Amino acid sequence: MRTTKSIDELIREAQQTQELRRVLGPVNLVALGIGAIIGAGIFVLTGQAAAQYAGPAIALSFVISGIGCVFAALCYAEFASLIPIAGSAYTYAYATLGRFFAWVIGWDLLLEYLFGASTVAVGWSGYVSSWLADLGIRIPREWASAPFAYDPKTHQWLQTGAFFNVPAAFIIAVLTTLLVLGIRESATFNNLIVLVKVGVIVLFIVFGAAYVNVANWTPFIPDNTGQFGHYGWSGVLRGAGVIFFAYIGFDAVSTAAQEARNPQRDMPIGIIGSLGISTLLYILVALVMTGVVNYRELGVPDPMAVAVNAMQGASGEPLYWLRHAVKLGAIAGLSSVILVLLLGQPRILYTMAKDGLLPPFFAQVHERFRTPARATILTGTVAGLISGLFPIGILGELVSIGTLLAFTIVCIAVIVLRYTRPDLPRPFRVPLMPVIPILGALVSLIQMVSLPLDTWIRLLGWMAIGLLVYALYGQRHSRVRGQNWSG
Repeated sequence: MRTTKSIDELIREAQQTQELRRVLGPVNLVALGIGAIIGAGIFVLTGQAAAQYAGPAIALSFVISGIGCVFAALCYAEFASLIPIAGSAYTYAYATLGRFFAWVIGWDLLLEYLFGASTVAVGWSGYVSSWLADLGIRIPREWASAPFAYDPKTHQWLQTGAFFNVPAAFIIAVLTTLLVLGIRESATFNNLIVLVKVGVIVLFIVFGAAYVNVANWTPFIPDNTGQFGHYGWSGVLRGAGVIFFAYIGFDAVSTAAQEARNPQRDMPIGIIGSLGISTLLYILVALVMTGVVNYRELGVPDPMAVAVNAMQGASGEPLYWLRHAVKLGAIAGLSSVILVLLLGQPRILYTMAKDGLLPPFFAQVHERFRTPARATILTGTVAGLISGLFPIGILGELVSIGTLLAFTIVCIAVIVLRYTRPDLPRPFRVPLMPVIPILGALVSLIQMVSLPLDTWIRLLGWMAIGLLVYALYGQRHSRVRGQNWSG
């Protein structure tokens, strides 16, 4: 007996379920995507990847990642319009490749969203600490950074002397509470933040362009150090793999499909629209940032703040107004990223629990707020602990490899479904089938291969834990057992 879920059953389920409120329109969905995409990539990881891997050519890394994302986004858009269910890539895999692959991708998405929210919270903490320091308020380093650090050169964990990253855990607690209260309230909050941070980013690009020193772009692609991934073209590829984390927002849009008013029309708009706007802004910010200061100075949690601090007016005084605007915009922007990622994971847990692969606890919806409150609270608690204990570099690379794996599976799945169910009505269709899905899978796989070996080991460790949970619980309690769901 096959263990794929029936497409027809999924479509009926999407039409009949009333547990989650359908209140999101195309503007909300584009804003959700921008809310998740524009954040850590611009405000944090751009500088980290430039300093460690690509130099000024980090702009090319964004181009490579953006191209791969366009291919994957088109595949997501077809699935999201066809199967408007909250499970995102998990549901798509279940409908095409079967229960086992669905579990793998579902467990992978937990890695993507959980560690993604934690990563961005660490960046949020860095910008908050920097901004408060400008105001004369200093948070002790022991309570604003991770107690553990990792040296990729020696492959050793180190103690930093810090105790816990309190600001990172604090913002996760606040946004978790907001998500429990309701999707409409969360979307309104996100829309306001998106307007603020996009405005601040445009300010940075416009004013920063006047302070670009072309000498900082020379050489644009620094010479390779003799080790794969450390500058040169291999560094550009590795940089693309690392900052791929910055693009996960558009697939987070698909987790809200069950709360969209007209998902068949609006999901493709939300996914592709948010990706296009964000990619353009990423490339421009990367060029300005590496033009204002030398890329070697950007390996910090708040690289955009470093660039702004280097800008000076005609009198030689720093642009204090822009410094405050950018830091506040970064704080607001990172908040919206955390919000969308914390929104995504409970909905993956909700869908997996509805299918019996996780305990019913995760499928319980709050009677008043109509949100998966228990799953949201658990997600926020674990994310808060992770963000308080671990450094941003380790978390960011884990999220990147998890995201790339999800994109690869979705690109393959859309081809499978075209050949197994060509009769299904598809409101949005991937053009140039199967060329674009194949290219999407290949670009994602190439970027996965370019990531450090340590990151692969951690991914395999996470997957080993997931397979154990699947064997002990998911396989035995799956709703598919004993039912002919194949379609």
